[in-house]
Order: sequence, then structure tokens, then C-alpha cells
Amino acid sequence: MEPRPVINVEEFVGKTVGRRVPPKDPLRVSDSTKAMAIAWKKALPYRSAPKGVYRFHSHEEAHQWMMNNTGPKKV
Repeated sequence: MEPRPVINVEEFVGKTVGRRVPPKDPLRVSDSTKAMAIAWKKALPYRSAPKGVYRFHSHEEAHQWMMNNTGPKKV
């Protein structure tokens, strides 16, 4: 069994790559999350199926229903 390398936590790190600034409060959820979700929904033409429970006799029938009831919004 080989000895594990020792990591010196007091050692100075010589170089930092990138310009990312850590968040001031990493546990805080962004205030604009809801606004961003609405913006993404408006930006993307795809809409999901209407809410509810749907039963089909076959996968083909379900696929056809999905193709007819979802897709780009008509302007």
C-alpha cells in the first residue's frame, strides 16, 4: 500500500485562471428565476401537452396525439 500524497493547505496558489467572482451569498436563490422562466417560455416555440391524465391504446396513438396537441404556438 503506497502512502498518499500530503496536501499543504497553507501553500500559496500561484495562478488563478479565469475571472469568475464567487457569489456573495451562494445559498440565496436568484430573484429573477421566475422572470427568466417566463422569458424562456416566450422565447421557445415549443409548448408542452395540456395538463391532465391521458390514456391511449397504443404508443402510435399517443405519439400522434402529441404531434397534434403540442408544438409551435400559432401566431
